[in-house]
Amino acid sequence: MNSEGGLSSAAAAFLAWCRIEKGLAPQTLFAYSLDINKFTLFWSKQHLPGLPATSELGAYVDSLYAAGLSSRSVARHLTTLRNFYKFLLREGRVAEDATRFLHAPKQWRNLPKYLTREQVEQLLAEPKSEAPREVRDRAMIEVLYASGLRVSELCGLKLSDANLSLGYLRVTGKGSKTRMVPLGQKAQQAIREYLDCPRAQLLRTRPSPYLFVTARGGPLTREWFWKRLGFYGRRAGIRAPLTPHVLRHSFATHLLEGGADLRSVQAMLGHADIATTEIYTHVVRSRLREIVDRHHPRSQAREPLEMK
Repeated sequence: MNSEGGLSSAAAAFLAWCRIEKGLAPQTLFAYSLDINKFTLFWSKQHLPGLPATSELGAYVDSLYAAGLSSRSVARHLTTLRNFYKFLLREGRVAEDATRFLHAPKQWRNLPKYLTREQVEQLLAEPKSEAPREVRDRAMIEVLYASGLRVSELCGLKLSDANLSLGYLRVTGKGSKTRMVPLGQKAQQAIREYLDCPRAQLLRTRPSPYLFVTARGGPLTREWFWKRLGFYGRRAGIRAPLTPHVLRHSFATHLLEGGADLRSVQAMLGHADIATTEIYTHVVRSRLREIVDRHHPRSQAREPLEMK
């Protein structure tokens, strides 16, 4: 490969392979596309033939830091590059993997933010109106907390994915992998109330395969639901930024606090690696530490007893 055109065509072939062969989710493909385009633009400005060697890739990584990207973002770019070079090596377009000596930046994993059970109850009580949109929103929030779905999974649910007689959702997650997630009674009831009439009122005779719909019959967007969730959070008096992922974290944290095993939580969240799920054990441990410090008699500074 000895031209910018060759790099562009290789990048296009890689993205097509990710979409068709790997079956990656649209959000992952979009992120890969952004990273590859940035990489292609950087290399085109160097006016050098072929693909970058390891030292030149190091200069590219340095440029990412210089642009102000966080360690997490740089690590994502490196993941994209590694997958790109593996593809090139597999296709015989390069003789060696130039990314093999690159080291990912050290990332400090922050504990996920989550709501207390009292805050969750306040949030779930907030869509009070019986207007079709609020009934739909109430059902979506109930389902999100009851199942721990990603927001894209929630918005992409279809009518055929909800089996209310058995109390399960069929969820299509990352990499088009399907999993079955149980639903509690309150979430099932919220869906039934929404399906009873409000959904038909929103559609006005329009057909739609989606469970949660707009007035035009299409699925709700992630961005729209983020805004609606933040709106209800403010009404519930929750001052911290509220996102769908905070409810996902709350779901997992409350399950583990209640005694659920880590493997079950992993399966419901759709994590491929249990190491991703283990972050929630740190949340539970920090919560236990707080409880001990607050309530155990020998963990608190106490006033000395008066002598009589």
